Amino acid sequence: MSLAKWTAGLLAGMSMLALAAPADAGEVRVTVAEYSAKTGPYFEAVKKEFEAANPGITIKYEVVPWDVLLQKLTTDITAGTNADLSIIGTRWLIDFVQQDVAEPLDSYIKPEFKDRFIDTFLQPSIMNGHTYGLPIAASARAMYYNKELFEKAGIAKPPATWTELQEDARKIKAVGAFGFGLQGKEIETDVYYYYAMWSQGTEILNKDGTSGLSTPGALEAAKLYKSMIDEGLTEPGVTSNNREDVQNLFKQGKVGMMITAPFLSNQIKEEAPNLKYGVAAIPAGPTGARGTYGVTDSIIMFKNSKNKDEAWKLLDFLFTKEQRAKFTQGEGFLPVNKEEAKMDYYVNNADLAAFTALLPDARFAPVIPGWEEIAQITSDAMQKIYLGGDPEAGLKDAAAKANAVLKK
Repeated sequence: MSLAKWTAGLLAGMSMLALAAPADAGEVRVTVAEYSAKTGPYFEAVKKEFEAANPGITIKYEVVPWDVLLQKLTTDITAGTNADLSIIGTRWLIDFVQQDVAEPLDSYIKPEFKDRFIDTFLQPSIMNGHTYGLPIAASARAMYYNKELFEKAGIAKPPATWTELQEDARKIKAVGAFGFGLQGKEIETDVYYYYAMWSQGTEILNKDGTSGLSTPGALEAAKLYKSMIDEGLTEPGVTSNNREDVQNLFKQGKVGMMITAPFLSNQIKEEAPNLKYGVAAIPAGPTGARGTYGVTDSIIMFKNSKNKDEAWKLLDFLFTKEQRAKFTQGEGFLPVNKEEAKMDYYVNNADLAAFTALLPDARFAPVIPGWEEIAQITSDAMQKIYLGGDPEAGLKDAAAKANAVLKK
């Protein structure tokens, strides 16, 4: 959501004469982001187990699709009708902190509780020395490849570089499939571009805090993707395909390679169990640089909650090893709990091991005001380039717009 839409949402909410319904004593309301069909049932099971162990506390969930979650939270916060707890994209957290609606959790977090977490995933929720959220979901990105298409095309192993990927995509195209699945619509369209950009040694933000979109590496990455589209090495209609669309093509055996998250492994096992696939590192650039996208979603407590102690008890319960394992394994995420990460499920899982190996190269979305607007600017620029626009002019314009946001 753009900053303009965020502000408009706030102003719209302020014009409402809605009053928050008084919270019932001992009731904890939670806004839950819907990850899959398993999300709601998991939290309903938590409700039963937690309430049985904590007489006098009741849990009330509202499961909300991701594409409307931010707007809903904006409206609820402004009207004062928000829940006690909510799952959010961690990249939104800085806005909630600046709005002074997120409750610092420091007074609740004891050293032994903090020690449950893998620090890499806890850090994005720490701002100004205070912990405002807990990592409810964590993920990274890696490259999936179709082993049968590789064998048919005479490809012995997954590509180590983008040059090799292009060559392999040509071979896969020659046997009647799409070489490389490239998304160009909706969430993470900008991120799909960063994979190639990071391999050029370019970062989202330059060291001086300006946009990296105007750098030579950013231009080379855009030219790379555009050349693959122009050569017919991707699926047709890239800008009409979101992440799920490309994943579906992969599950159908129509795409040789694509980059996405660990949860695709779970989907393949359930929806396409006969598909032979592998997971490998995202290709490197000319100097060996590479990068994956590290993602966390956080659960936060709102400052206006009337039942903070009860809400914390639920958080403590959610972040036990047992509960983490149920949620993480069901949804196909990476573990954020140290003890959970030692479980055989992760240690002996080749797919997850491939993702875990990439974490040292993980980049997270910058924790800066206006990030959602900058991400949208990047996505819009890439869509125009994918549709035939000039990469240099498109990136120059996008960098100027991003820098204007960064200066606010």
